[in-house]
Amino acid sequence: MAGPHTYDVIVLGAGGAGLMCAAVAGQAGLRVCVVDHAEKVGKKILISGGGRCNFTNLNPLPERYLSANPHFAKSALGRYTAADFIALVEAYGIAWHEKTLGQLFCDQSAKQIVDLLLAECAKGGVEVKTGCSIADVAHRDGDFHVATSQGPMMAPRLVIATGGPSIPKMGATGYAYDLARQFGLKVVEPRPALVPLTLRADDALFRELSGVSAPTRVAHRKTQFEEATLFTHKGLSGPAILQISSYWRHGDAIAIDFLTGLPQGSLLDVKRSAPQTSLLNALTHHLPHHLPQRLAEALVHRLGLSGPLQHHADSRLQAAEAQLRAWSFSPSGTEGYAKAEVTAGGISTAELSSKTMEAKHVPGLYVIGEAVDVTGWLGGYNFQWAWSSGVVAGEAMAHSVHQASTVVKATPMQRNVQANS
Repeated sequence: MAGPHTYDVIVLGAGGAGLMCAAVAGQAGLRVCVVDHAEKVGKKILISGGGRCNFTNLNPLPERYLSANPHFAKSALGRYTAADFIALVEAYGIAWHEKTLGQLFCDQSAKQIVDLLLAECAKGGVEVKTGCSIADVAHRDGDFHVATSQGPMMAPRLVIATGGPSIPKMGATGYAYDLARQFGLKVVEPRPALVPLTLRADDALFRELSGVSAPTRVAHRKTQFEEATLFTHKGLSGPAILQISSYWRHGDAIAIDFLTGLPQGSLLDVKRSAPQTSLLNALTHHLPHHLPQRLAEALVHRLGLSGPLQHHADSRLQAAEAQLRAWSFSPSGTEGYAKAEVTAGGISTAELSSKTMEAKHVPGLYVIGEAVDVTGWLGGYNFQWAWSSGVVAGEAMAHSVHQASTVVKATPMQRNVQANS
């Protein structure tokens, strides 16, 4: 019976982080194998950004990432930056554009990013096994032994890059957490993030607004986002809601400002300039930022303010404006992992080195990407974390192999990493 295939590195997961890590390690001369149970690599990449992949953000600041340790992401993000990945994208002739708020997308197709990653892996001779399920992982005698549907394999280094359970229809699972616990690594409770919120029956009036979108400012405690809110048949969605959902916890309320960008006292100004107009007309026609008719009607109905503005005391209009600027919703929950773009929580950063992504107490075990308790904002932040964490892990593994006898020849992908180390 033939023995297991031997490698220097086995990467579990052929998503953005796993492929990036494998490419760096492979180009540094390591024998690398990537294993994924899906039939195609990069499935989440292919559906991201409406099929055009929001591959990074111009401003991936560490404070725009959630983690039990808010400082953990700084090292990787600082060593492989958005500019580094943009340079790689441009080296492949991939045209891109900024959509809004620093969000960068391919002009043509997300498949270009997958093709880029596979090309980088090919340069390093990386072996990629798809449709390959994992039966068992064990660690003994200094090697990780992986039993797969395509035969056994072993390597002294194992990378967990299987992501989180968000978007299960893409094959996503919580396997990374099972492996982490197997090796004694703690897991911060995972939860859906960048996900629509659901409303209770007493907010049914707003459910009737399904399909209506408006510019808003959404706040949860000290965190707020100024983007669009979309009403759905289940509750609330849109960029502002997806952003705040990563911070929201069950039982909390959120506040929506429907008059964002307007100066305080706007309703009184309309009362003085057009006293005969109604609150509904004020919201839909007289203010610089008009609210959609159906939304304005629902808000006015809830406020109970009908007739001309001149019939209402200034104090009543001030109170109405205050409510419109901080309309409280108490979501009943989220739409869960099925609709979540990412997973918050994950393998604890306390278990990992921020400089190498290696487990502190399990030499040779690395964790990268969404599997780690690092979750970025909406808008390319999570892809940048995938690239950055993947590169620093790949570079660290290459360094660990070569440091005793040789100097690693830097690949184009690695030069900025090494220069900033």
